[in-house]
Amino acid sequence: MIKPLRICFLAVLFSFLVCSSLPAVDFVLNKTSAQVYFSPHGGCTEAVIKEIDQAKTEVLVQAYSFTSTPIAKALLNAHKRGVKIEAILDKSQRREKYTSATFFANSGIPTYIDDKHAIAHNKIMIVDRTTIITGSFNFTRAAEEKNAENLLIITSADMARLYRENWLEHREHSEPYQAKY
Repeated sequence: MIKPLRICFLAVLFSFLVCSSLPAVDFVLNKTSAQVYFSPHGGCTEAVIKEIDQAKTEVLVQAYSFTSTPIAKALLNAHKRGVKIEAILDKSQRREKYTSATFFANSGIPTYIDDKHAIAHNKIMIVDRTTIITGSFNFTRAAEEKNAENLLIITSADMARLYRENWLEHREHSEPYQAKY
C-alpha cells in the first residue's frame, strides 16, 4: 500500500509543479522520497527541527507566518554551526513589534520581506539543495497544536533545484529587512 500511495503523491505533486505559473520543467522522479505529517499534534514541528538540525550547508526559508520559537531556535543554532540561513517573509512581519523577522535579523541571519504580492503565502524550507519542507503547515505553534495542517518533507535534488530557483526569484524582488532592537 505504501508504494501506490507514494506514486500517487508524486503524481499529484508533479501536477502542481506543471500547473504553476512557471514553465513546465521535466525531471526524473528517481531517488525521490517523501515523509508526510499532519497536525494538530502530528510531529510537524519536530520533523522540521530534525531536518534543520541535520543541515550541513544551507537552509532557505520562505514563510507567510513564522512564530514557532523551537523552529526559530533550530535555525539560529544551524546559523551558529556555520550553516547558511536566509529567510524571505511576508510583509505582515513589518506590522508587529517583535517578529521572527526581527529575531532573525538581530541574529545576523539575512532576512527579506516579499511585498510584491498580496500575500507571500509560501511555507517552504530548502535544506542543503536536496530536501524540501512544504505544505499548508505554517511555522507556528498554532499550526502544531490547534490547526489541521499537513507537512511534506521531500528529498529530491531535482525538485529542490526548482524550489531554490523560485526562492531566488522571490529574493530578487524582496527588500532586506531592517532589524528592530
